[in-house]
Amino acid sequence: MSTQPTDGAPSLLVRLRGVRPSLSPAEDRVAEQVLADPRAAAGLTISELAVSASTSETTVLRFCKRLGLRGYPQLRLALAEASTGGRPTAPTSDISADDTVDDVIAKVAYADASAVEETAQTIDREALVATAQAISRAGRVDVYGIGASALVGMDLQQKLHRIGTVVFAWNDPHIALTSATLLGPGDVAIGISHSGTTTETVEALELARSRGATTVAVTNFPVSRLAEGADHVLATAARESSLRSGATASRIAALTVVDCLYIAVAQHDLVRAQDAVEQTRRAVAGHHVRY
Repeated sequence: MSTQPTDGAPSLLVRLRGVRPSLSPAEDRVAEQVLADPRAAAGLTISELAVSASTSETTVLRFCKRLGLRGYPQLRLALAEASTGGRPTAPTSDISADDTVDDVIAKVAYADASAVEETAQTIDREALVATAQAISRAGRVDVYGIGASALVGMDLQQKLHRIGTVVFAWNDPHIALTSATLLGPGDVAIGISHSGTTTETVEALELARSRGATTVAVTNFPVSRLAEGADHVLATAARESSLRSGATASRIAALTVVDCLYIAVAQHDLVRAQDAVEQTRRAVAGHHVRY
């Protein structure tokens, strides 16, 4: 039995956002129309959608194939389902100067909650299981991430280290490359990048793969350069606002993947993991203020 999530409409829209950077300009215009209003797009004929996107029916059909759909009827059905189920309509995602503090809270909360739910819905179950198995057997795990992705990498290191995994998180490009050089068969390298295009992370993961290590990409874009250099891809599902540099929803989505991976690894020897967590908890117990 497949461990993949069902091919429902919400996962289709998430998949569309993930492959969008790889679309041609004409296909991307179709994507823009679909993502702007899935309900309205579902009501259009293929000719009408092509006209609204200033392209051809052939391009729309090619767009459907890119999403793994047989044809346009399947796209309309998936978009219709997206319009009738799932979470309520999102507030306008971008923050404006006129927003009240309540507006800001609502938008941030919606984006974060959506990132968690959609990531959980679409994460590749088989890749998660395979990654957890590789980590549980690994002699060493190295994690690469730059900027906000480095914070996610540090969280993964802290979690895996606490259950006895030999793991290092690197955010210095030079050290990342030297660490990747020292990896080999039986080791695991994990690259974290929302865009999947961070040069330093891509280079480290590709080098680790060339040394024989099992490689894993955590990214929002499964057709990215980072994903191309990975044996397993754990895709997130985050929609960032224009304040992307803050790495808000993307960080939450990546942390969701980290939490799932940590628990999946711990399950391989749950008694040992629980004992390790308890021992480490006792080790720091004396460093908490007592009331």
